Amino acid sequence: MTISVVIPAHNEEKYLGTCLENILAHRSPNVIEVIVVDNASKDKTVQVAGSRPGVTVLHEARKGAQYARERGFRASRGELVACIDADVLVPEGWFEKAEQAFAEDPEVVGVTGPYHYHDLPPFSRYCTNAVCDMSGLVHSVTGAQLWGGNCVIRRAALERIGGFDTTIAFYGDDVNTGRRLSDVGTVLHLPALTVSSSARRLKGQGMMKTGIAYIMNSLSELILHRPATKEYRDIR
Repeated sequence: MTISVVIPAHNEEKYLGTCLENILAHRSPNVIEVIVVDNASKDKTVQVAGSRPGVTVLHEARKGAQYARERGFRASRGELVACIDADVLVPEGWFEKAEQAFAEDPEVVGVTGPYHYHDLPPFSRYCTNAVCDMSGLVHSVTGAQLWGGNCVIRRAALERIGGFDTTIAFYGDDVNTGRRLSDVGTVLHLPALTVSSSARRLKGQGMMKTGIAYIMNSLSELILHRPATKEYRDIR
């Protein structure tokens, strides 16, 4: 199955180059395009993306990751759409493992895995990574746990649910996508799809505050079908 990679990018010059080099190094033969969606950036995001061979740069003036994901999705051609955040690194074999999950079960509409944070002190890294690994337990209950910057979605299913919900600014966006996808098929949470990410939000906003915000908005989206928080802070 062919794969399109979509990367939303708002002022991501610091992380984007490394992210793209990682994807280009680890992509499988089925990856037919890598799309960076410049989301109202004011730094050198566009130059960084454009300097990498084989990377397509699109523009979305409406700020918000869901707007950027939707722009990339609508312009992409792959049977599968891989959504990866600009500060994420995928391990070798990540694409192949995702492809295998879809090939083994036609009912699978989305696959996802945890984040591990690579730039925290050792004890903090151990604790936060352990908490992220527990997301599999949440998924076993809800069937809808999805990490927005670490997932692969079947195009036909994404089209069926109407694409990404662009009314959601930040918190709850991935839970919304996972919940709606679970209505039309199976969403898998696979520890083998763990990615490495920066911990900039945890460090910039505080671990406790960030954790509470994510939990509160995830529960609100799952139960009430809307996030509890509309405002968010840009941390770059």
